[in-house]
Amino acid sequence: MEVGLLVLRIVVGALFGGHGAQKLFGWFGGHGLAGTGAAFEEMGLRPGRTMAAIAGTAEIMGGALLALGLLTPAAAALVIAVMTMAIAFVHWRNGPWVADGGWEYNVVLIAVAFAVTAAGPGRYSLDHALELDLAGPGWALIALGAGVLCALVVVAARARTAHTAGPRTAGQ
Repeated sequence: MEVGLLVLRIVVGALFGGHGAQKLFGWFGGHGLAGTGAAFEEMGLRPGRTMAAIAGTAEIMGGALLALGLLTPAAAALVIAVMTMAIAFVHWRNGPWVADGGWEYNVVLIAVAFAVTAAGPGRYSLDHALELDLAGPGWALIALGAGVLCALVVVAARARTAHTAGPRTAGQ
């Protein structure tokens, strides 16, 4: 089980961090901050560049913390927040299946983050080495709640901005 948790954390954490590097730096075929920021603007996430920087940073930090098994509930909360946002703004309308642009993959990552926090990051983790007792169902529920709450705050802010800004006209 210990090696399984290590492999799971490293693979998911590294790939999740890679998504952040795509957003921030354009690495691994990503669009970088300018391209991602423009896409976020189109989704109504304004200011787009700032929102892209927040998302990319959360992905890199969440991925690194998860891979290291350090502050596991914080890692999970970051993963959950970003994936909840991706579901809300990009994938929900497409249904569940990723082949159709759906939210299947996002929910899998949320489940992994929750499960690793509930089970604990394992013996081969920095939480274990530092004797940090941050695992169990309670911590997993806290991470889930924090991640979803962060996403809801952004959704509410977007709705408020859209409501107060009114319709955009050409050239704006």
